[in-house]
Amino acid sequence: MQASPEKARAALAGGEPPRRANFSITRPRAARDPVEEPDFISLVDQPPQLVRSGRKHGIGLLFLALIPVTAFALGTWQVKRLQWKTDLLARLEDRLIRDPLPLPPRIDPSAVPDFDYRRVYAKGHFRHDQEMLIGPRMREGEQGYEGLDSKEVRQPEDQERCSPLGEVTVEGLLREPWKKNMFTPDNRPDKKEFYFPDVKQMAELVGSQPIWVEATLIPEYLKMADYESRGVPIGRPPVVGLRNNHAQYIFTWYSLCIATSIMLYMVAKKPSSDITRRVRMSKNW
Repeated sequence: MQASPEKARAALAGGEPPRRANFSITRPRAARDPVEEPDFISLVDQPPQLVRSGRKHGIGLLFLALIPVTAFALGTWQVKRLQWKTDLLARLEDRLIRDPLPLPPRIDPSAVPDFDYRRVYAKGHFRHDQEMLIGPRMREGEQGYEGLDSKEVRQPEDQERCSPLGEVTVEGLLREPWKKNMFTPDNRPDKKEFYFPDVKQMAELVGSQPIWVEATLIPEYLKMADYESRGVPIGRPPVVGLRNNHAQYIFTWYSLCIATSIMLYMVAKKPSSDITRRVRMSKNW
């Protein structure tokens, strides 16, 4: 509705002034620049993350990792074997310094391991008709046999000529006889051919006790030369003949463990030839 000119002039002349409408305009607040934030870190300032892509190490690395583990286990086992062998040698050498015992008329074969390398002596007569040879054996380049160390001795009459006659005293070591290996042929007792001391088999053949005694002889050049010239059997030195190489095995296995561990580290650290590197995109990009 529009006011008439008269009312407008009356209002201007002294009437009420016209009302004024109030308007306010709110301007939108400008967003704060992220750069002004105190904890702002630019993406370009972040260090790149290098990652591998392509084929990774496969079963070959796993196989290589088994080598140092196995070598360490074997080296530790050899440490225990060294302690066991050292104690065994000390126990056997203690038996060697003891005075010899008289060999009893009857011996329990199951008790022999408890008296291994024990010095004993026995008195009696040699049965030349029941002698057996084990061999052939080599001693200082000469072929011979266990029992009679002479390659010319073959027949019982020759053995009787070389072996002592009458009552004799034999001193030796009570021993567990060695076992045959895969290269040793089987004994042929029907032909009196023996290649290893099967004590039970030999005892049954001649009707004696299955006891193995190794005659000993203190090495003396003149006596051994005389025995060798006459074909008389030469006894073994009274020493413990067990080998103790476990310290070498320990060094070998632990050295292999260290060497393969270094190789494993170098292989695991170095990427394969077909592996490339790329920069991983930041998750906050």
